[in-house]
Amino acid sequence: MATSAFLDFTKATETSAAADRFVPLDQSVLDTLRKCSTSTLATQLFKHGLRQQFLVGVRPVGAVKEPFAGEAFTMRFIPAREDLETLEGLAEPDNLQWAAVEQIKPGQVMVIDSRNDISAASAGDMLITRAMHRGALGFITDGAFRDGYVLEELDIPTYARTITATTRLTSFHVADLQVPIGCADVAVYPGDIVVGDADGVIIVPRGLAAEIAEDALAQEEREAYLHTRVHKGESLIGVYPPNDKTLKEYAEWKAGQ
Repeated sequence: MATSAFLDFTKATETSAAADRFVPLDQSVLDTLRKCSTSTLATQLFKHGLRQQFLVGVRPVGAVKEPFAGEAFTMRFIPAREDLETLEGLAEPDNLQWAAVEQIKPGQVMVIDSRNDISAASAGDMLITRAMHRGALGFITDGAFRDGYVLEELDIPTYARTITATTRLTSFHVADLQVPIGCADVAVYPGDIVVGDADGVIIVPRGLAAEIAEDALAQEEREAYLHTRVHKGESLIGVYPPNDKTLKEYAEWKAGQ
C-alpha cells in the first residue's frame, strides 16, 4: 500500500473510532447502568468479547454511598523530572493537573493513569473537593491518593490502590488530558462510561453502553430472584445458571409481582 493511501486509511479508521467513542447517549442509559453491579457488567461485556474491563486492585477509599455511571475524563502521568516538578510550578497557568479539575464537567469521572505506581499521590483532598464541586461523579487512580481520612468524608466516591502522604511532585508529571490511557491495565478512552460501586470500577466502551444496559438490568433482576432460591437452600444445578424450567418459573414469578 502506498504511504499516502496508508495514511488516508489510518486517518479514516481513527476518525471512525473517535465517532464511535462519542456516540450520543441518553441519560436513561447511564441511569440503567448505575443500577447494575460491576460484576453483572463484567459478564455482559464478556458476552461481547471484552474479557477484562474491571480495574483490578483499585478499591474504594471509604464507603461508596451510591453507585455511579458517568463519562471518563482522562489524565496521563509520566515520570517526574526534578527541573519541572517544583512547588512553585503548582501556581503556573500550564499546570495540567489544576486545569483538569477546572475543566471537568458535571457527570464526568476523573480517571488517572498513574502507571500502577503508588510511590506518590495522584491527588489529594483539595483537588478532589474542587472536582466534587464541579459536579464530578468520581475520582479514580491506579496509584495512590493523599488525605484518605478526608476523602472518606467527601460526597464523591474515590478509588485508589492505597493512601500515601508523598506529594505527586516526587514521582509524576501530568503529561496529557483527555487522551487514551491505561488505568490498572485497562484501556480507557475519553467518553467511555465509568461505572463504580462498592466493589470497584469497570469501564464500559461508549459504543457498547446502550447495547448492554437493558440486558445488564434484566440479568440483575433475574439473579436477585435466583439468589433468593439459593439462599433458601436449593442446589445450584438447574438454578444457577437457570435451565428452561427455572426461567419459566422466574417469568411466572415476575408476572405475579
